[in-house]
Amino acid sequence: MAKSRGKFFSTLVLLAMTTDQIQRAGAADEPSVDQLYETGKALFEKFAPEEIKQQYEFPSKEEWDKFAARFQHALESNNLSELSAYENEARGALVALRALPGYEDYADWLQERIDYVEAAKQISAAPPVVLPSPKPGGSTVSSETLVPSYGVWLQRIRSRSLPSRADQLMPTLRAAFVAEGVPAEVAWIAEAESTLNPEARSPSGAKGLFQFMPETAKGLGLSTFLPDERTDAEKSARAAARYLRSLHQKFGDWPLAFAAYNAGEGRVSRLLKQRETSTFASIASALPSETRMYVPKVCATIAVRAGVSPEKLPLPRAAEG
Repeated sequence: MAKSRGKFFSTLVLLAMTTDQIQRAGAADEPSVDQLYETGKALFEKFAPEEIKQQYEFPSKEEWDKFAARFQHALESNNLSELSAYENEARGALVALRALPGYEDYADWLQERIDYVEAAKQISAAPPVVLPSPKPGGSTVSSETLVPSYGVWLQRIRSRSLPSRADQLMPTLRAAFVAEGVPAEVAWIAEAESTLNPEARSPSGAKGLFQFMPETAKGLGLSTFLPDERTDAEKSARAAARYLRSLHQKFGDWPLAFAAYNAGEGRVSRLLKQRETSTFASIASALPSETRMYVPKVCATIAVRAGVSPEKLPLPRAAEG
């Protein structure tokens, strides 16, 4: 891969790494974007192996800003073909991250996003499937009708082994969800969010098993700075379960709750109102590409790991105690 082809996406992740470096140096506040850029550049020059430097060039601030805007647009647009176009850059960045010792957490985050890119490419290349819209209150509908692209994700998840941390973490996560009145099966959302890596983090600032952004985490009662409770399995799981229970209460169904968890309550509410509907399938095509991939991935993960298809997921109940 030429240096000019692979530099942007790798830097997207390298910039995010610098937050920890600055915090470990004793900074009292979270670093600014300019601090991240300058520290990221210094780290790249000092620690990146020579073979990585030969493949990836650290971009200028202007180049970084342009790429960040393009990639964010691809995630937020509802054009799956646009998202799938980032496959080569994403794979190049993953190679770079795997080569840098101590950056496995960022590599895990990027691996999950490559999953979206690959699935978007697969779905974009397939002939369109026309399915009847589910009718609220009517007879039971198929999972694919309820959650578009569910079948694609079911095949993808079935081909994967259980994450290495599952046996250690899932009992804690399941118990925390049950304590908050959420079905234990829904705790598998953590695999879709972070591959069950408590330290997983994203360039946008999300962190932990459930990839909470700082403001969301604080709103749910979690500390985000010394200590960062987003990495605490039980505390973050209780917070995620509370949030998901409130989303289900608001939207009345799990696919919509998952969509709101990923894309935001306001966006989902506006689309439902605009289209005068009450189902995820009816608004999926207007949601960001990331969310269009995220919801069926979560549903398929729960189905494969816990044996419960999306239309059979139990309703939330009152929290314990």
